[in-house]
Amino acid sequence: MAIMSDKWIRQMSLEKGMIEPFADRQVREGNISYGLSSYGYDARVSREFKIFTNVDSAVVDPKDFNPKSFVDRDTDVCVIPPNSFALARTVEYFRVPEDVLVICLGKSTYARCGIIVNVTPLEPGWEGHVTLEFSNTTPLPAKIYANEGACQFLFLQGNEPCEVSYRMRAGKYQGQTGVTLPKL
Repeated sequence: MAIMSDKWIRQMSLEKGMIEPFADRQVREGNISYGLSSYGYDARVSREFKIFTNVDSAVVDPKDFNPKSFVDRDTDVCVIPPNSFALARTVEYFRVPEDVLVICLGKSTYARCGIIVNVTPLEPGWEGHVTLEFSNTTPLPAKIYANEGACQFLFLQGNEPCEVSYRMRAGKYQGQTGVTLPKL
């Protein structure tokens, strides 16, 4: 397995629509950086947030998820309460090639503030907006900035295409748009 370079990411995005919209360089001016890097792509978080709350005393159950567990916000700056959690999505829409696995890592700017970004791997053949999970591990409120960098995606190309891709097995999160809640 090889990690793919900026040249490959650019070519796949411009010719095959792997990442849309695509920023061909690191954008930094007054922003948490996003766009193409040497061996990855820093994606942006959109304005859509689902912030977990205990107002209705709901229980978080991945097999029977209750939408009363969160409040929706459409905003340029999302404030996550202390020791809480929010869901969001990428601005970018991803189309993962059949011979590639994509790993996501959080941005150091957020990590150094106690904000952890988690994303499960993007499997070969998967496509959609990526649902992002933000954990505020601090005892203080924490800000997330919409339309700025949130995490970095690394593209690992396998030695050959897999036998059964996410697309072929009709995965439950295929083609998701918006912030997607857990499905069973």
